[in-house]
Amino acid sequence: MSFSFFGLFGQTGKFKTVGVTEFAKAVADTSYVVLDVRTSAEHAEGHIPGTHFNIDVLEDSYTENALKTLPKDRPVALYCRSGNRSKTAARILAEKGYEVLELGTGFRGWVSAGEDITK
Repeated sequence: MSFSFFGLFGQTGKFKTVGVTEFAKAVADTSYVVLDVRTSAEHAEGHIPGTHFNIDVLEDSYTENALKTLPKDRPVALYCRSGNRSKTAARILAEKGYEVLELGTGFRGWVSAGEDITK
């Protein structure tokens, strides 16, 4: 299953914010790279199953690390704790040409919805 929102959000700097249900579908879709942009300590406490990378958006090296790590030919589904930091991370990646899906409610919303987590 592939999600095509690039037509709507393909302009530089645009990304799509979604709820838990749509994000869960993206995470289940192996074409997506799943990125946790929280701190490594937050990530270690629990994260969404299938998360490929943890790159802290608060680090000065976030953009450089993301560009070195994330493949540009795959869409990125990313999240933070509450949905605030992830919007910054999503904007940065979208401006660099990535197709980005952002979990608007963050990890807290994921947990509140009763979705599984990995520790």
